[in-house]
Amino acid sequence: MSETPAHNRSETDTPQMEDASFAAMDPAQLFPASHSTHPPRILILYGSLREHSFSRLSAEEAGRILTRFGAEVKIFDPRGLPQPDDAPLDHPKVAELRDLVTWCEGMVWSSPERHGAMTGIMKSQIDWIPLSLGGVRPTQGKTLAVMQVCGGSQSFNTVNQLRILGRWMRLLTIPNQSSVAKAWDEFDADGRMKPSPYYNRIVDVMEELVKFTLLTRDIKEHLVDRYSERVESREELSKRVNQSKAVG
Repeated sequence: MSETPAHNRSETDTPQMEDASFAAMDPAQLFPASHSTHPPRILILYGSLREHSFSRLSAEEAGRILTRFGAEVKIFDPRGLPQPDDAPLDHPKVAELRDLVTWCEGMVWSSPERHGAMTGIMKSQIDWIPLSLGGVRPTQGKTLAVMQVCGGSQSFNTVNQLRILGRWMRLLTIPNQSSVAKAWDEFDADGRMKPSPYYNRIVDVMEELVKFTLLTRDIKEHLVDRYSERVESREELSKRVNQSKAVG
């Protein structure tokens, strides 16, 4: 008996898939009947300890813009944060950072570019953020905007690296981004950013971040609900049940 030609097989023939873990698309879950009404909660991290830090000044400008868009903004001060794995998890600065990450619904990462990459200060903060905390992934499904400041010509090395980290942390990184060239020439003596296309881009990025946060914060668990993890969860449950039966 000859085999059925491949082109005649059902287009939904997926024997590799576990039916019990498969979830059909339900558009209604993307449009909940009720929505959160509190201001979007945004955490800003910056990557420099310098007294006149342009990544901090850019972060502060972003914070002002976000506040005007109706967000509640908190900026983490990295001074005193130990190097990763060089302090216990209950260190005050580590605990402060982790509490803020749990609190927020979206983040802004603002780093200088140093030697073609983000700074160690920026990376250390991200490395202190756990992928899982008490069975909860504190960053998964939250929004992220990335920014960088440059001492010379415009570069995108740092924002590209931050995007990779955002994906690794399971954040929803928005499409827009900011890179400020010759940052030393973009701020006045009071540390305020001058009107410019670079400033306008930061406004664009923050506007987009607030929109994406409002769109996704009430459905983020649904957005990141994965088939592979449902399969794994069922397998773990089956193991626990079978183990209990064996012990009993």
